[in-house]
Amino acid sequence: MRIITGSARGTRLETPEGLDTRPTAERVKEALFSMIQFEIDGKRVLDLFGGSGQLGLEALSRGAWKATFVDASKEAVETIKTNAKKTKLFDRCVILNTDYKAFIRGAAGKERFDIIFLDPPYASELVQDALERLVRADLVSKGALVVCESDRKEEFSLEGFTVKRHANYGKIYITLLERNCSEEF
Repeated sequence: MRIITGSARGTRLETPEGLDTRPTAERVKEALFSMIQFEIDGKRVLDLFGGSGQLGLEALSRGAWKATFVDASKEAVETIKTNAKKTKLFDRCVILNTDYKAFIRGAAGKERFDIIFLDPPYASELVQDALERLVRADLVSKGALVVCESDRKEEFSLEGFTVKRHANYGKIYITLLERNCSEEF
């Protein structure tokens, strides 16, 4: 697993041990970033189920301003820190060892994110819940892109969002949502 392009191009990344963390496959990550490549520069990124940190770090390498990584696993958080240092992007990272619900409660109304990666453990059915909580906590900026990864095609029913793209790569499904700019806060 490596950073594909940008300032940290080619940097090999560590992955946490065990089955709880499942890194996004290289070809899926490459396809995902080709979908959003012109939307990254200067943006605030949230990698809510951080794992190895590869999605947020890829965004930083491609010009995102700042990335916040959240993971409940101590081992995953240590891996994200290691990878952030290896890529020399650590100074643009906020890395938190907490579960997604606690993070959302604590961050409510304090910051809005422009790109959000939701890649929880498969079969956990956490994407819809996390997205609803993020919206209620006022953490999703107008025009924000939300990248959802799961092991099956999911239909999201959340007012104020448009599905920009559905794509599947073998057993992996990516849904790209966009927060409508006209929605009032």
